[in-house]
Amino acid sequence: MGRTLNNKKAIVETLKQDLSDTQLALVIDYKGLTVSEITELRNQLRPKGASCTVTKNTLMRIAVAEDPNWQPMKDFLKESSAFLLIKDDLGGAIKAYQAFQKATKKTTLRGGVMEGRALNEDDIKAITDLPTKEELIARIARAINSLPTKVAVGVKAVPTKLAVGINEVPSSLVRAVKAASEKEEGSAE
Repeated sequence: MGRTLNNKKAIVETLKQDLSDTQLALVIDYKGLTVSEITELRNQLRPKGASCTVTKNTLMRIAVAEDPNWQPMKDFLKESSAFLLIKDDLGGAIKAYQAFQKATKKTTLRGGVMEGRALNEDDIKAITDLPTKEELIARIARAINSLPTKVAVGVKAVPTKLAVGINEVPSSLVRAVKAASEKEEGSAE
């Protein structure tokens, strides 16, 4: 039994809502995947802040028609399409998909859309080379932690150098007095 018009309108509204929260959308050909494999892909994407949606190309075409950010997706809508809607960790979600693709060898990436621009496979690979959200947080934490350490080392170095300088003054003074007295003795003889 087919879908009713109201049912299709509800699906289109859901797609529009999902796309409004999405940073990057990938279109894949999922031909040959079983239901359990698609479920496995969804389970791998979920922790990365992404979802896998399977819907008719016509419904997705209607959903993106009014939004210029997603209109380039129309070029990828053919045959059996699944849509990876990535909200948070772009690099992590793409890597999760690539790992799934490598394991199953059943899907092909048609392309993606980000900020109104169609992305090819090279563009998407460049995104995976960017550090993940966790890596960026770790880098920032290291930078923040290293700053107090550097300040502490610098603060400790000032009194140490001052003490060494103060220690050198009497010995330098003694050497200067000794040299002056030896010079006077040498000229007196």
